[in-house]
Amino acid sequence: MSYHVGNLNLDHPLLLAPMEDVSDLPFRVTCRRLGADLVYTEFISSEALVRDVPGALRKLTICDEERPVGIQIFGATVEVVGAAAEIAEQAGPDLIDINLGCPVKNVALKGAGAGLLKEPKTMEAMVREVVKRVSLPVTVKTRLGWDDASIRILENVRMFEDCGVQAVNIHARTRCQMYKGEADWVWIARAKEVASIPIGGNGDAMTAELAARMFETTGCDAVMLGRGAIADPWIFAEAKHWRATSAPLPPRTLDERIAACLEHLRFSVAYKADERRALVEFRKFYKGYLRGAAGAAQLRSELMTLTTLAEVEERLATFLAQSPGTESADADSAAYAGAAS
Repeated sequence: MSYHVGNLNLDHPLLLAPMEDVSDLPFRVTCRRLGADLVYTEFISSEALVRDVPGALRKLTICDEERPVGIQIFGATVEVVGAAAEIAEQAGPDLIDINLGCPVKNVALKGAGAGLLKEPKTMEAMVREVVKRVSLPVTVKTRLGWDDASIRILENVRMFEDCGVQAVNIHARTRCQMYKGEADWVWIARAKEVASIPIGGNGDAMTAELAARMFETTGCDAVMLGRGAIADPWIFAEAKHWRATSAPLPPRTLDERIAACLEHLRFSVAYKADERRALVEFRKFYKGYLRGAAGAAQLRSELMTLTTLAEVEERLATFLAQSPGTESADADSAAYAGAAS
């Protein structure tokens, strides 16, 4: 089965997971350029949307270059989540996604995210309400259950399908596991057996090889990548190549890595309109872009202290010029296009 959602018909797509403080507009566009087939926004509080909180409304910002894109919302109250879905729809995404899996305390213990796994009737009512109130396709991201004693993913998948959900993306851990231990991919395969809608797999696909293996071992229709995309922004293209050839792509050159890093950083600074904040929030990405470069650890330590774009550009240019076997290169859009090919 292809990943058929609304007007989308994607063949074994690789999805960028919705990640708080990570999956903002610049990162989503970057991942689309580097091979992601479908991207999701950071999860957005339904309560904040209905109250017109500026920070939440800003997260609704999308652009044509990142399409197809889904907006993910979360909340604990059926009516509020339904109203938030209508607000999200007005932003013009390709689909609406409901977060039924976030395990963090300030979400799950307040009855939202994975907290709804303990309230199946409320969860079902919420899903039905969202499907009823929007014309866009609705997808769900969820977990296996609250804990090992309450795994109900098969029942929930059937229920989501009955509600009109068009695809379910499953993080193959329970809420109590958080991000520890191993994701149990067997449940993804079992969910695929009982569903007639697309099933996406998520959890521990940290490398291109593992992403390809998830497709092979579970039969899932899509693989959703989160932490793996932070660790290696090229994981989408690499996973596609691995799945097709069972071999890795040649490593990216340092020129390509620095060009892509700077393009992403410049986009972030322009988008956030706050240079210092943008640079601080970007620090999580340096490791992925500079992975494998000689002297990268020391360079990252230095980059963490810089607070202006000009300083970062100068330091990366110096590092590139001093690195053996590389050409001095300006990180312009042409270089970035080569990195994304």
